This record gives sequence, structure tokens and C-alpha cells, in this order.
Amino acid sequence: MIIYNVTLNVDLEVHEEWVEWMRTVHIPDVMATGLFLEHRFCRVLADDDGGVTYAVQYTCTDMATYERYRDEHAPRLQAETQRQYGGRFVAFRTLLETV
Repeated sequence: MIIYNVTLNVDLEVHEEWVEWMRTVHIPDVMATGLFLEHRFCRVLADDDGGVTYAVQYTCTDMATYERYRDEHAPRLQAETQRQYGGRFVAFRTLLETV
């Protein structure tokens, strides 16, 4: 199994609105691609004066499935996030393989 992990630090001023948008729009859009089996949406428990940090993990069966998501869907979905909240968050992505 492959876990596509996106860690995001979101500005305090918009993080509650952003959480609602993630729950109702973005995560459902990612899951609607049909490529991921499940997801987790987590708040990172750490003190950070610069914002609030979250991790979103999407699980898929193999690298080919992730690569299909990356190539066919990620550019559009990431662009939508930028349109909504550009300049109000930073993100980095990690791929994990369960062992």
C-alpha cells in the first residue's frame, strides 16, 4: 500500500474556513477520482506561532495508481487549492509505503 501524505501549515486567520473547505470540497474531490481507498485528515499536535499544521493521508494500492493520480488529477486539484487559499498555506508532500 502507498500512502500519499500532504502536510500543510495554514494561516491562523483562515484555518477554520480551510478545514471546512477541505472536509466538504477538496478531500471529496480527491476521493472522487476513484484512485484512493481511504483518507485520514489529522491535525498535527505541535505549538506553531506561524499557523496550524495538518496532515492529509490518502491510501492507494500501488505506485502506478498514485502516479495516475499525480499525472491526471493532482495539477487541477492543487490549482484549485491555490485559487482558494494561495499565499495562506505552505504544503509538502511525502510518499510512504507500508511495510
